Amino acid sequence: MARIPKLASSVHDIGSEKPPFGSRFLTEDTDVWTQNAWDHVSPPDDQAESIASSLRKQRLAPVPDEEKDIYNSKPAKYWDNFYKTNADNFFRDRKWLHLEFPELLAAAEPDGAVTICEIGCGAGNAAFPLLSANKNPQLAIRAYDYSSHAVKLNNPLYNSPPVGSIQSAVWDLTSENTLPPGVEPTTVDIVLCVFVLSALHPNEWGKAMANIHRMLKPGGIVLVRDYGRYDLTQLRFKSGRMLEDSFYIRGDKTRVYFFELDELALMFTGSRASSSQTTVRTTEEATECQDREEDGGTSISSLTSYTPSSHNSASPAPFLEPSVDQSTCSSKGPAPAALPATIHPNLLVPLVSCPPHPLFTIEQLG
Repeated sequence: MARIPKLASSVHDIGSEKPPFGSRFLTEDTDVWTQNAWDHVSPPDDQAESIASSLRKQRLAPVPDEEKDIYNSKPAKYWDNFYKTNADNFFRDRKWLHLEFPELLAAAEPDGAVTICEIGCGAGNAAFPLLSANKNPQLAIRAYDYSSHAVKLNNPLYNSPPVGSIQSAVWDLTSENTLPPGVEPTTVDIVLCVFVLSALHPNEWGKAMANIHRMLKPGGIVLVRDYGRYDLTQLRFKSGRMLEDSFYIRGDKTRVYFFELDELALMFTGSRASSSQTTVRTTEEATECQDREEDGGTSISSLTSYTPSSHNSASPAPFLEPSVDQSTCSSKGPAPAALPATIHPNLLVPLVSCPPHPLFTIEQLG
């Protein structure tokens, strides 16, 4: 049966000049270059075999066991080298954040004190666009990265923000029971993690969840964007790059993991996303994504919001009805039937160094 393309959205105005991901439908071929990505694109017929073929080649020549510790023992060193080489010239400012995460726009309005903690701030490509658009004198941005060289990169907004305040420091999200300087437990309204969790070893996920939960106020939110399974970037990795399934080393020696949506759900809540919470969308890129271009690939994203459960474990977790879908900046769709979704084994048992779930409830996953 022929697939009928989706041409309408119950949530967004698809006719707006800049519709958010999930509502970008290509109805006229002549419009193909008017957006950098399109949603609900049918995957090619040979997608499953193409993915399987790429993975077979990668598994035949993984990173040698004796070299894995080189990359996993001091990951910050390779990010320092990355920023020494590229300074603040590699990533574009992430102005799309205001479109995809309206919570950030709301925080920038003069409506009371708000604290935003950006983890993995890099050279400030997310923090500075937000600060530039800020109208809230009580907005406090805290920006942290485990690359000391990234934090050293200077921007005039650090020294004299037009409105609000910003502080930055070196901090590792996987620190054991240590929050970043200037942050006390339960004081942060919004945590922003853009292409951060993918840089961690799976054994570090528990510490990351513990620290995020500890800093957030009850009712605060986490905004996450990261790489999704079978992105073209993943499939284009050559021999000698696979550390383990879905986890790779780039040419600059930085690490990257490619997530299933269920893996993010398990990481934050301890449960998979239910079928009623899942709406898959497929996005095909029309122009090259700029978030990461290493190895000639493009970046794909899962846009995810979470609300932390009460810090009193005896209290029930708040529930916000989620809509779950996945966006990509490649021609990749959901995992084909011939390639069932695989979950990292760390997520099938309680995470090490992490308080018992549920820590968060899903507000939106996709």
